[in-house]
Amino acid sequence: MHQGWGAAGSGGWGPPGHQPAVPPQPPIPPAQGWPPPPQPQVPPHLPPPGPEATGHIPLPPVVAVPGPAAGPGTGGGTGTSTGTGTAMLAVLLIGPAGAGKTTVARHWANSRPVPTAHISLDDVREWVCSGFADPQAGWNDQSEAQYRLARRTCGFAARNFLANGISCILDDAVFPDRPVVGLGGWKRHVGPTLLPVVLLPGLEIVLERNAQRSGNRRLSDEEVARIHGRMAGWYGSGLPIIDNSDLDVEGTARALDEALARAITASAF
Repeated sequence: MHQGWGAAGSGGWGPPGHQPAVPPQPPIPPAQGWPPPPQPQVPPHLPPPGPEATGHIPLPPVVAVPGPAAGPGTGGGTGTSTGTGTAMLAVLLIGPAGAGKTTVARHWANSRPVPTAHISLDDVREWVCSGFADPQAGWNDQSEAQYRLARRTCGFAARNFLANGISCILDDAVFPDRPVVGLGGWKRHVGPTLLPVVLLPGLEIVLERNAQRSGNRRLSDEEVARIHGRMAGWYGSGLPIIDNSDLDVEGTARALDEALARAITASAF
């Protein structure tokens, strides 16, 4: 006669409370256990990661495409300069609000014959959405901290691009009277080979261009004048300074390329 289900957990048929005998199992020798997980292997074409390694991604070789020749009368050039050519560079474009840093940096990066990235500090800073500290509402510790975070993020991105053979250009309103968080800070973030160039048109031009901006990037005339005055401290610093008051975007980009070529030549001696 059918005896029904066994006790809960018995795992088989049988009268209630019946536990089937399970023969003892011999222990599994270590040699018969699970094999250890395979160790990840670094491909032979990738260097082993260092203590502060950047993201190295193997990229296909790049064939340089000749760019447009620099014309005469640009930024004091003679018309015979070949510019930076295919050199891999890290550039910091300095200037006040309204100087045209972002527009010129993007145009210069787009017009080079080799891969070049434009990294905009303002764009990275505005990645913060909820909780964004708008400097126009008053400068405070939160806005200062967000600028520092954005600079470090831009610096890490620049090192990643350079590690993969891609030039980069960053833009920031760096003040000469704040060397720790200014030029010195950027060189710590990116590297000592960073090439700084100052873009400094006249105050009237800066005010006019700033008036055409919108959102939190548009500053008051008083703030623009104050920043422009502080930027004048770069005169006498030895950095290349471009007055693009009478230059369009393309002309300013050519003047920037020629200034960088002269800086590279000077640093070679």
